[in-house]
Amino acid sequence: MIEWINQIDIKIFLILNSFHNSFFDQLMWMISSKTIWIPMYLVLLYLLIKNYKKESVFIFIGIIIAVALADSLSVVLFKDVFKRFRPSHNPEIESLIHIVNNYRGGDYGFISSHASNVFALAVVINYFLKSKYKYFSYFIFSWASVVCYSRIYLGVHYPGDILCGAIFGSFIAFVIISIYKYMKGKYLIKI
Repeated sequence: MIEWINQIDIKIFLILNSFHNSFFDQLMWMISSKTIWIPMYLVLLYLLIKNYKKESVFIFIGIIIAVALADSLSVVLFKDVFKRFRPSHNPEIESLIHIVNNYRGGDYGFISSHASNVFALAVVINYFLKSKYKYFSYFIFSWASVVCYSRIYLGVHYPGDILCGAIFGSFIAFVIISIYKYMKGKYLIKI
């Protein structure tokens, strides 16, 4: 069963990775970069401060914890345990994949830390801003999905790495949101 799932994952990856050109090579490279999103992160921080005033400090701390946990635990609990080679390091398909800027990532890719991180961020921030801005959920989850797709495009993650990373990051986010709601109800009622 696991081998069958792995073969499906590889086939889907090869299809998704095969659509490329020089414009999208550079675009996906930028999208996958963490620093390109700093202006967006600053806008999101501004929106939190604008809508939540002093409470935004605790929300921001929750976001940092969620992303830090998603990032570190995706490595410790998954990559270091399963040791599944990234497509870019898989000798069976190495010659079939499209690599951009000769970037291959680390040896192991299950689960995607990028997917864990962006979905942890997206789920937490969506919880606080979806009721404030009508289309916010569409925006934040579209952003997270495009970042995730960029990892497949660049040849460093299978779709299964992305899907499991997104689920894991979302789970971490729900735990952080639950803790936040509990703490707010118990200790921070008068923020």
